[in-house]
Amino acid sequence: MTKLRGAIAAAVTPLTEGGRQLDGSAVEPLVRFLAAGGVDGTLVCGTTGEGVLLRLEERMRLTELFVRARPSSGFQVAVHAGAQTTDDTVALAAHAQEHGADAVAVIAPPYFPLDAEELYRHLRAAANACDPLPFYVYEFAGRSGYAIPVPVIERLREDVPNLAGLKVSDMPFDAVRPYLLEGLDVFVGQEPFALQGMDEGAVGAVSGLATAFPSVVARLVHERDPGAHDRVVALRAGLAGIPFLAAMKQILIEEGVLLRADVRAPLRGLTDDERARVLALR
Repeated sequence: MTKLRGAIAAAVTPLTEGGRQLDGSAVEPLVRFLAAGGVDGTLVCGTTGEGVLLRLEERMRLTELFVRARPSSGFQVAVHAGAQTTDDTVALAAHAQEHGADAVAVIAPPYFPLDAEELYRHLRAAANACDPLPFYVYEFAGRSGYAIPVPVIERLREDVPNLAGLKVSDMPFDAVRPYLLEGLDVFVGQEPFALQGMDEGAVGAVSGLATAFPSVVARLVHERDPGAHDRVVALRAGLAGIPFLAAMKQILIEEGVLLRADVRAPLRGLTDDERARVLALR
């Protein structure tokens, strides 16, 4: 089992027609940009990728497009398979395994606050569906609406052979620390916490900022560069209150990677003032 490593960019999903359709032609340029920026791989259809807003067939299509565009130099493609139902999550996880992805991650389903047994069964089913790919629990209470209890992770560690680790995007850092469990690889999701997380045992970062600023996040993780840390802190502060996904896509337009900054409703694009503020951060 070859596990994820280092700096992973949580990729945006290129869209067209006002966000109603995938822009498949933009996937290869995006992957080339990320690889050239020095990150070690990408996570497809996560939070930054608008995954839960996409239809099941669109998510499967994106998996195939990103895997097909994957460079041969060791660049890894992980797929977020989290969905509202266990059946859909299992279908996405199995599809990722069948189509050559390198790993699968799953967030706790939103809306219904699942109890420990429900979460265990859901995550175990997803892990079994993608076995032998490395499986990562995606902990993000701010998106799920509740945290995955640490005993659920510990139980999975005992029962699921392909459980490789977690992506933890919680805030503040005290909420991340309980998931730094022995024998599991933890990737920090909030870039300003990356250095502290790696000092305390995390192995890298899965970063939304890295989809537009891959070289900054690569330096942060690979070199533990204090200047890169200051940059991600400033970027997060500067983007506060601005639609994040539209902002990342706008930066990618300026980089010549995307042609459109379309997002899927109910998400919205940038106002003229917000666009000016985003461009000032480049």
